[in-house]
Parts: sequence; structure tokens; C-alpha cells
Amino acid sequence: MQNTYAKTLNRSTLMFPLALVLFELATYICNDLIQPAMLPITQHFGVSTTLAPSAMSLYLLGGACVAWLFGPLSDRFGRKKVLLSGVLFFTVCCILILFTQSMTQFLLLRFLQGVGLTIVSAVGYAAVQESFQERDAVKVMALMTNISLLAPLLGPVLGAFLIDHISWHWGFIFIAIMSLISWYGLKRAMPEIPPSHQSQSLLELFKGFKAVYADHHFLSLAIALPMVVLPLMLWIAISPIILVDELGLTSLQYGLFQIPVFAGLILGNIVLIKIVDRYPLGKTIFAGFPIMLAGALIAAVGLFIPSLLLPLLLIGLTLISFGEGIAVSVVFRTAFSSSDRPKGTVAASMSMLNMLCFFSGIEIVRVLYSHFHIAAYIVASIVIILTWFTFPRRALIQEMQKRELAESNTSSV
Repeated sequence: MQNTYAKTLNRSTLMFPLALVLFELATYICNDLIQPAMLPITQHFGVSTTLAPSAMSLYLLGGACVAWLFGPLSDRFGRKKVLLSGVLFFTVCCILILFTQSMTQFLLLRFLQGVGLTIVSAVGYAAVQESFQERDAVKVMALMTNISLLAPLLGPVLGAFLIDHISWHWGFIFIAIMSLISWYGLKRAMPEIPPSHQSQSLLELFKGFKAVYADHHFLSLAIALPMVVLPLMLWIAISPIILVDELGLTSLQYGLFQIPVFAGLILGNIVLIKIVDRYPLGKTIFAGFPIMLAGALIAAVGLFIPSLLLPLLLIGLTLISFGEGIAVSVVFRTAFSSSDRPKGTVAASMSMLNMLCFFSGIEIVRVLYSHFHIAAYIVASIVIILTWFTFPRRALIQEMQKRELAESNTSSV
């Protein structure tokens, strides 16, 4: 549903999403730059390397645990106030982690840093959807995704450089500076959209979330978002162990391996921007998931041909990321717009669903990896992608038919 504050995409209105994506880039690079350093960090604190993926899963869990609060707060007090407060909190956490003395303290600060992810998804994305007309919002989200993908492209290489030549501490200093610059840009460029709802009691708040999750059509559309993102998210979490520990790559080789993978995601987003105006909204999702499935199956072939495992894995992951690129922004918009509940609550509901799925998926695959190694990741990815072809696909068909009927009724009037 379009609101009266939605604008068209131009140079002046683009300044807000650019400031937001700088913070999104900081929250992503807070993971992608640090992941290559997790093996040395576990050694530094004298703990098992199997805890390395937990730095990412707890980061995601931290976001899930507070998502229920930030969305409704932004409905009550306005998106801008809540977003600016969250950016400052994330910055402080990045500074405090420099002083940790144990792995427990480190993981606790990673958990608290997860607030940054929630601020982006539950508040920032809602503000973007409200600030732009529908197809412009999809383009803005795709553009933001491309910029934020500098994190997984450059993060592993920069992380490897930090490990070999400086210290992982400097990564968090760099991230804190990025976050502060974003805070200033958001303060200057973010539009002021009046709060949409009055104060709610805790009971009313949870009733709002219950109503959102009770909408089976919305839930079927929303679950497609973790399905399209999780295969690559799992790869980010588990790849240091796979590539460095299991396959014997160096830290630099690990970083270089990721470049074509995330270049595929950028290419997918570019394709989406080019074609989104030509087809009914949602059409690219039907192409994205089959491409992802093809990539996962190609990677699976490498399990049976060990000599070709690395190249087949690289090709498969690149296809997975390309398929995600042409689908993910439309998946978000389709689910977000399908519910008539307050948009802060809707965005927070989607954020909690995503983060919990990400946390659960990473922890499950982390445990399975100790028994089945790389096969655990590849089989899990195939299962996740195949699941979309069941009830989420049917829900998408219903949503597109509903949109088509609404548009035909509007044109006939």
C-alpha cells in the first residue's frame, strides 16, 4: 500500500538511502571482515576453532532478540529517532569489543552488535519502502544491496591483511568510524515521516505481532526471504573452516575465492535493476530460485569428484549468489507490502523471522559440519532452496494474481 510520503527516485532523494547503506555496509563488514580473523581469535583466547561460526550466529541472534522492539518503537516515535539511536549503540559496541579479555566477552559483544542488523532491517528498510514508490523502492533496495556487497567482496581480503600484518582490533575501529559517518549522513538526509501509531502497552504490542504471524499468506511470502538469503549466509559463516581448515587455502586465497561469488550477487542485482520495470513484480523470483538450485546441484557434483571440488564449488556458489541477486529485493517488497499491519511491526516481524532462521541454520550446519564436513553445507543449501518450491511459491502465485486483479479493476475504473 502506497503512502502519501512516497517520492520518486532522483539525486536529492537518493542521499538518504546512500547514508543508510553506509551503515548497512558497516554492519555487513562487521561480519565479513571479522570472519577471516575468527580462527586466530579463537586461538588467541585459547578455545576450539569450532566456535568460529558462533561469532556470526550470535551476531544474528542479537538482532533477532531486539527486532520486536525497534519496529513498533519506530511506529511510535518515528523511524529517524530510533534509527539514529541504534547507529550510536552499534558504534559504542564496536569500540567496547576492543577491550574484551575472553571469548565469552567477545561473543557477548558480538551479540550486542547484532542490534545494528536489526536497525537496518526493521527500521531502515521500512523507511525506504515508505519513502519511495513501489518500483523505485525495489531499485533502491537493489542499489543498496550492490553497495553493501562491497563488504563480502572486500571484507575477506581486508580481514586476511589484518591477520597477516596488523591486528583484528583495527577492523572494529574502522567499522566504528564508518558508523559515525553514516549517523551524520542520516541526521542530515533522512526524511521526517510522522509517527504512525500511538503508544501501545506490552500486551497490545505482542497482539500486533501475533496478528502479523497469524496471517498465513504473509508468513508464506516472508519465509522466502531467509530461504533466498540463507545459502549464502551459511557460506559466509562456514567458509573459513571449509576453505582454510579443510581444503588448506591460505587466508589470502580464502579472500580471493569470495570475490567471484559475491560478484555474482552484484551482477544479479544489476540485472534486476535493468528488468524490474519490464515484468510484473515478482516475476524475477521465479527465475532466481531455479538458478540457485542449479548452482547448489553443481556444487554437489564436486562431492563426487574431489579433484574438481574447488572449481565446481566456485561455479555453484556464483550461480547461487546470482539467483539471489535477481530475487531478494523483490522477495522483500512482495512480503512487506502483503500485510496491512503497521509497517514498523511488519518489518520487525520479518527481521525476527530472518535472524532466527539465520541463527538456527548456522548453528545446525555448524554441528552437522563436524560429522559430514562440506557435504553438510551443500545438502542443507539444496534442502532450503527446494523448500521454496512448495508453499512459498504457491503464495507468490496467489499474490501476483491478487495484484493483477487489483490493477485490472483500477484500470477499468
